[in-house]
Amino acid sequence: MKPSKRFVLIAPVLSAACMLVPAAAAPVETSVEAPGPAGALKGVMLSAGAAPAPLALIIPGSGPTDSDGNNPLGVRASTYKLLAQDLAARGVATVRIDKRGMFASAAAIPDPNAVTIDDYVADVRAWAGVIRQRSGAPCVWLIGHSEGGLVAMAAAKDAPGICGQVLIAAAGRPLGAVLRDQFKANPANAPILGQAMASIDSLEQGRRVNTAELHPALQGMFGPQIQGFLMSAFSYDPGKLLNGYRKPVLVLQGQRDLQVSEADAQRLKQAAPQASLVLLPDVNHVLKSVASADMRANVATYADPALPLAPGVGSAIADFIVRNSKPD
Repeated sequence: MKPSKRFVLIAPVLSAACMLVPAAAAPVETSVEAPGPAGALKGVMLSAGAAPAPLALIIPGSGPTDSDGNNPLGVRASTYKLLAQDLAARGVATVRIDKRGMFASAAAIPDPNAVTIDDYVADVRAWAGVIRQRSGAPCVWLIGHSEGGLVAMAAAKDAPGICGQVLIAAAGRPLGAVLRDQFKANPANAPILGQAMASIDSLEQGRRVNTAELHPALQGMFGPQIQGFLMSAFSYDPGKLLNGYRKPVLVLQGQRDLQVSEADAQRLKQAAPQASLVLLPDVNHVLKSVASADMRANVATYADPALPLAPGVGSAIADFIVRNSKPD
């Protein structure tokens, strides 16, 4: 959503000098590539309409989520596309990406499930190098949403060429702890809770789970094809990744988020005391406005690309990035 523009007439006739000032160029969307393990990683760059502009890499959340923020499991909110457009209107250029092995990046690896957080970290660093070279930007901001926040934290730690981090709806605890709370929060999970907790325990300890012994409702979540990735993700502690990090950090959390809590945002702030913390009261996990505690209304926004980005999201991120942009 682009901000409205207000014009104030300050004189009855414009001077010739004013008339000669060129209008800012419209944002332009172009395809970009970075090197992947077996083929190219693909993404979309959206300029900010004026150069030079701060440049941010949008890192997608969990599962088969594409560069627009959608996935074939029912999420069609187009969150990342809307965010990129909003930031462009506010003077921040972006690159949003497809994960290795998925969508336009399908050629990067034969099996998209055969990945770890370390693999995604390597890809983010590759992207940062490519887009710095292409744009001439001294450094790149990392905007990580949900699981992408964990990837951003791991990629930014001790890495040159990173301006800082924007962590949106990012967990402040290891993933195993987050999953336990999500299972326990739904009373309907009572019949499968024991198996779910035991599965998480095993994967945290680096032991695979025999899914044939699990309730059918759990077999997809703990499928053998993704257990390697889960063991990798469970091994990371966001607090430890942020501890000692000295560059700018923005922690942005919606208070209608059904997946990540305000307590997670507070933990991230505690780990990085210099971080700016923004809490948005009526914003959910896909950064859409939700006016009530109605869970069905909240979930319905996940499938509605026509809904704009919630007010306050784009401005908070753009203001933070522009304010803190400076050479590395």
